[in-house]
Amino acid sequence: MCSTTASSGHRWDGIPARPHHRPRALRVAADSPSRLLRAAQPSRCRDCGNRIDWYTRTTQHPISLHPHEVTAAAVPAPCRWHVSSGIAHPAHDGTPWCRIPHTTLCPAHPATAPLTPQLAELRRRLALRTRHLLDTGAFTPPPTGPEASHATPCRPARPVVQLLYCRYLAQTPLDDIRCVAQTRLRHRCTHPVLAPDAPTGTWTLMPATPSHSQLTLPASEMAVYDLGQLPYTEQLRWRAQRCPLHAAASQVADLALAEWEVFDPLLHHSHMHSRLPTASRRGRSK
Repeated sequence: MCSTTASSGHRWDGIPARPHHRPRALRVAADSPSRLLRAAQPSRCRDCGNRIDWYTRTTQHPISLHPHEVTAAAVPAPCRWHVSSGIAHPAHDGTPWCRIPHTTLCPAHPATAPLTPQLAELRRRLALRTRHLLDTGAFTPPPTGPEASHATPCRPARPVVQLLYCRYLAQTPLDDIRCVAQTRLRHRCTHPVLAPDAPTGTWTLMPATPSHSQLTLPASEMAVYDLGQLPYTEQLRWRAQRCPLHAAASQVADLALAEWEVFDPLLHHSHMHSRLPTASRRGRSK
């Protein structure tokens, strides 16, 4: 028997029948002050392994904030931050909660200022988390001391790269610079920027002291990975920190910030080396 009652737009229990809509993909608005997807900014501290959130700032380099809000009354006024439209601002917005820089809580570094009891307890929990990550092998801290200095001449931990007539300091070795684009599965791309089938730069010795500097630096020449001879599009790809696959996909959002830091010979003199790295990448020291 077939029912002759016309559909009323409701289910048998009276709940309105709503049409099924496919979930929309996350997109970045054209007028967004931050070009990142908000859900894709989390990372981990290189020194302690704890979770952090990267945020862009209006006039300075990106800042890493603790991923959770903290009671504003427990945070000293100079350490209070708030986020608006994906941009971090060094001030309190009047709410009972605020954000705090991870460097204030990072257990891998000594505290730069006295902490309140609440922040001291939070720092202690982060230290316990770091110990747990170390014990389980889920986190390996970067090498320091003689090990780091021994590995630097063959494979710079933070190489200096020249592109678009500027010098930048990378956060990781060249082989480890990873694409920041979003994949179809909404994860960060795992491909390296230094692709084997793409044009590569050359290691060369360049003057360490810029023409406008009046100070004499210890090294007259320094090793620089020069990309200036590559086509303009290739240099833009490196500056955007994208692999060749995502370089042409302008509609694909970024899931992380490009990790370039403008090179300053006075601030970054510890990353200046007067000899070229080993030419063979297979025989590099780890």
